[in-house]
Amino acid sequence: MRLSWKIFDLEMRDPWSIASRQGEGGKGLDVTRTVFVRLQDAQGNIGIGEASPVPYYGESPESMVAIFARLKTGDWEFADWEVIERELEKIDGHYAAKCALNTALLDGAARAGSKPLDQYLNLARAASDLTSSFTIGLAEPEVIERKVRDADAYPLLKLKVGLETDFQNLQALRAAAPTKPLRVDANEAWKTRDVALAKIEALAIDPNILCVEQPMPRSASPEDWIWLRERSPLPLMADESYRQAGDIDQVLGGFDWVNVKLVKAGGPHQAKLALEEARAAGLKTMMGCMIESSWLISAGVRLAALADDLDLDGAALVGNDPFRGAAIPHGILDTESLTHTPGIGAQPTSPGFLETGWHYCG
Repeated sequence: MRLSWKIFDLEMRDPWSIASRQGEGGKGLDVTRTVFVRLQDAQGNIGIGEASPVPYYGESPESMVAIFARLKTGDWEFADWEVIERELEKIDGHYAAKCALNTALLDGAARAGSKPLDQYLNLARAASDLTSSFTIGLAEPEVIERKVRDADAYPLLKLKVGLETDFQNLQALRAAAPTKPLRVDANEAWKTRDVALAKIEALAIDPNILCVEQPMPRSASPEDWIWLRERSPLPLMADESYRQAGDIDQVLGGFDWVNVKLVKAGGPHQAKLALEEARAAGLKTMMGCMIESSWLISAGVRLAALADDLDLDGAALVGNDPFRGAAIPHGILDTESLTHTPGIGAQPTSPGFLETGWHYCG
């Protein structure tokens, strides 16, 4: 099997900023880099993968390419994806590279079996219309208000927090959407349990906030998380604290929800296991995403049957999405085009995208 890759710049519709990732001067990122992988076997069958590496996990497009260069893929077969995954799991870290490879392997295997990816993974088919939240990144209050007005058609919002202006930003959001259901995501911004509790108690004055995502750093002790959850007036959701199924003991007792993402889990199969493990432990589950194209969003949608809620708006924040897949008009994921399509099922916006610009390994 031959492996090729290319780095693609996803252009943000608005500068993008969260507490753990900001552009120079806190102005936000104009571009997010994602990496596509193509695997092609001797019969010409292909599988496409993607991952947008996360700097705060110590990953980059360059680190992904370095992993690809180490692999001996000549004997790989799509049908052997589970064996290959076990070998890849021996590599410490590098979850973005694993995600891109696992996505490509599963896409190729499902296509070879003429099955949509969810069916190939023995999952129930998700509903054709699925509600996803729409995220408002960190910005000045007047920008927040404008973004929320622009997102008027979306029924559910997520607000990024972690600045001194958090409550002015919340007021700006409420000026545009007084009662709309809202998730709040701190991305590890509040460094101690006392600070986190004070922030959450202040937020809880708003009756339409549904939960608070990752209020403290993932390095916080299980005891601190339990302490916070016992006192928090709002449900807590783990994101950075929960990457894979093996992390379940770290979040039990300290969280009500977990947010599972393909890139941080290491691909669709590991994300499936993480969702199943959390549900078995009695936690609510959300299928989330990074800033990524509709290719990886569509892969995430294939796991929607295991999620109680969805946050799959990453491609909607991008202005040059190279794929058409599970679109999110007005906060409702339209998955009809994916229903019977083998593999992941998204289609390139330009046929040449799958034909040119690839760099080959080996």
